[in-house]
Amino acid sequence: MARTSPNIIVTGTPGVGKTTHCEALAEKTGLRHVSVNQVVKDKQCHEGWDEEYLCWIVDEDKLLDALEDEAKEGGCIIDWHACDLFPKSWIDLVVVLRVDSSTLYDRLSARKYPEAKLQENLDSEIMEVLLQEARDSYDEEIVVELTSNTADEMESNVERVEAWLVQWKKDHGGE
Repeated sequence: MARTSPNIIVTGTPGVGKTTHCEALAEKTGLRHVSVNQVVKDKQCHEGWDEEYLCWIVDEDKLLDALEDEAKEGGCIIDWHACDLFPKSWIDLVVVLRVDSSTLYDRLSARKYPEAKLQENLDSEIMEVLLQEARDSYDEEIVVELTSNTADEMESNVERVEAWLVQWKKDHGGE
């Protein structure tokens, strides 16, 4: 059965504004904000806690099993720093958020990230690791790179995704 609403991944390095974007999009579109970090915690989709990086060690198979029914139903805005593990058949749009290095440094420092984690995330952003991962994992036409340095950019990004959603529904026989 075809989905009546699309699934969107909002991805990017920690600190780029994924959750803020997802919350705004969910409020404006009625799609469900699916925080992968919350799913990992709530449904025990992990293999324990990483003391160095202060995060859960995700069990990707358990995570996919936990998300499968909801993703197949559609209408999800998936909020996570990675995207390549989600099957292409689940995803209709991949939004890769990007920020400049000084903005990212300030955001991660404010979160009190350990130095190794902070540096790894800065390096990842500079090297466009998550953007390349998205481009390697999904068809070029569904991967969109958006800048998220300011509140104005975030607002513009949300409007752009809203417009995409309206068009998707028209193209798929929806409202």
